[in-house]
Amino acid sequence: MAPIGDSTARLVPIVTRIKEYPFRISKEKFLRITLENKAYYANQFFFKSGLVSEKSKLKLYWSIIRPTVTYACETWVLKETIKNILMVFGRKVLRRIFGPTKGRDGTWRIKTNDELDELIRHKNIIT
Repeated sequence: MAPIGDSTARLVPIVTRIKEYPFRISKEKFLRITLENKAYYANQFFFKSGLVSEKSKLKLYWSIIRPTVTYACETWVLKETIKNILMVFGRKVLRRIFGPTKGRDGTWRIKTNDELDELIRHKNIIT
C-alpha cells in the first residue's frame, strides 16, 4: 500500500478502469488530463450558466480545474504533445467561460486563441 501522501495512490482506481491510454504520454500525465476533464464536466453547469459572472467562473477555473491537472507537475518533462493537449483543454474551458464574440456585422464567432490569451493576461496552463 502506498503512503497517504503519495499522489499515485489516489489514481490507482482510475488506472484500473482505463483500458487504453495514448502511449506517447506517461500514465500519470494521462490520468491528470482525465481528472481535469472530470473536474470540468462536473462543474459544467456553472460554466454554462448565464447567471454566474465571468469573474466567478474564472475563480472556479483557477481554483478547481487548473490545480487538478497541475498537481505534482513540477517533475514532468513537457513534450510538445503534452503542451498541445493541455493548451487545447485550457482554451476549451476559457471559450466556455467567455462565450462568443459578436462582430460589427451582427454575426457571432468564437474567440481566437490570441483573444483568450489577452483575456487571461498571458497566464496559460503551461506558464
